[in-house]
Amino acid sequence: MSGQPGARTAQGFVEGCRQGRHAVFRGIPYAQPPVGPLRFQAPAPVEGWDGTRQATDFGPVVPQSGPTAERSAGNDWLTLNVSTPALGTAGLPVLVWIHGGAYIAGASSDPMYEPAALTGAGLVVVSINYRVAAEGFLLVEGAPANRGLLDQISALEWVQRNIAAFGGDPDQVTVAGQSAGAGSISALLTMERAHGLFRRAIVHSVPGSLCTRALAEEVAVALAARVGATPDTEALSGVGPLRLAGELTALGAGLPDHRRGWGRLAQTGVAVCPVLDGTVLSETPWRALTGGRTAGIELLVGHTRDEFRLFSVMTGRLGTFTEDEARTALDLFAPAPDGADAYRAAHPQATPEELLELVYSDALFRMPSLQLAQANQAAGGTSFLFELQLAAPASGGVLGACHSLDVPLAFGTLDSPAGRYLFGDRPTTEVSAVSRELRRAWVRFATTGDPGWPAHRPERRLTRVLDIESKTLPYPEEASRRIWERHDPAPFDLT
Repeated sequence: MSGQPGARTAQGFVEGCRQGRHAVFRGIPYAQPPVGPLRFQAPAPVEGWDGTRQATDFGPVVPQSGPTAERSAGNDWLTLNVSTPALGTAGLPVLVWIHGGAYIAGASSDPMYEPAALTGAGLVVVSINYRVAAEGFLLVEGAPANRGLLDQISALEWVQRNIAAFGGDPDQVTVAGQSAGAGSISALLTMERAHGLFRRAIVHSVPGSLCTRALAEEVAVALAARVGATPDTEALSGVGPLRLAGELTALGAGLPDHRRGWGRLAQTGVAVCPVLDGTVLSETPWRALTGGRTAGIELLVGHTRDEFRLFSVMTGRLGTFTEDEARTALDLFAPAPDGADAYRAAHPQATPEELLELVYSDALFRMPSLQLAQANQAAGGTSFLFELQLAAPASGGVLGACHSLDVPLAFGTLDSPAGRYLFGDRPTTEVSAVSRELRRAWVRFATTGDPGWPAHRPERRLTRVLDIESKTLPYPEEASRRIWERHDPAPFDLT
């Protein structure tokens, strides 16, 4: 006997390692490697094994796109990790983390997602890798759309079959995600195959990024043309995944050239996202919930005050946006027909850059988050809302309460590379206090369905505002709420 923790899954026995008092398992396959004849197909059931499979290393990441894409060797892309305080029959609540990354990047191995603090609070934490970029979200003729979402469902099915052996309760599963992870969960709410796979959901910074089939087809044609192929499984299967991922990065960088035909998508810098293909995904979550075609659940929703600031800083554009750029942003992203005028009227003293950041923050993250909470409540669910207003102290405070600031706070990974970038090498006592509050809210919600503040309801719109002195207040972005009141996030479409 090795003395290391082990567990028996439906496919075979796995041996992990100890991390303090916790048992940690990494790189467990939940589906077969989606390569060869399985490339661009729905996830296939993983084959079993004899003996003991070592589960101490993270699985390889799918080839990714974008400037921050990770690289690793191997093609066993569909794996997950489990961190548990108690193996066997403990029946603990389970948190399944679905990472973000604009649907083109990201990996469960990111140190920002280290689950030790959450596991120490009594949760069994599962994190997954799923197909992103072209492998996961390019619309390919002859293949199912939204393969990344299908991967997530496959991982959740694995959790239902196996998590009891790791000390988890399959009837107490909470899915959690931020940015593209939150958008993925929003889509899962509408998908019949996902019903019953989780009880609750935590979503931070829900993106409004979905596109019509017509637009996705044009994107696929454009990407395939870059590699001298047609956008079908036979032709694209002959193109190496790394090359296809690199060409998607180049297509994203050149999106402004497609502004006339691809409209709002061309402004985002990301060419692929979930597709309303009519089969895997039929409609937006906001429409599905308000139309009564999807029932509400227990839902914790949050966004940050200055969502777009991260992108302004990362691209080096902070302080340089012009009146013309603000006008373009308002014309494309403010709700028609009079949203642009409404923003200017609500913020008469705002600079062009402030208006641009406002409308991008609202259209891309804040209003989709708010409206998901409202739609879930209208569908019979219970929604809890928070806004993070704590400003990142690093880099002289220029990042404000930016996109992704909430993730290391919730995980308690302030010492991760991302945490140090946002909070510096020595987080203040105020930062640590907000981190504890948000993490406690996650744990309490995953355990009881109540994060510790009142639900968000139409008559009062109560929202937890996380800051140096946190308070529960009426929704703090009232001007934006009024502008968007009768406008659901619309999918990207051809113009």
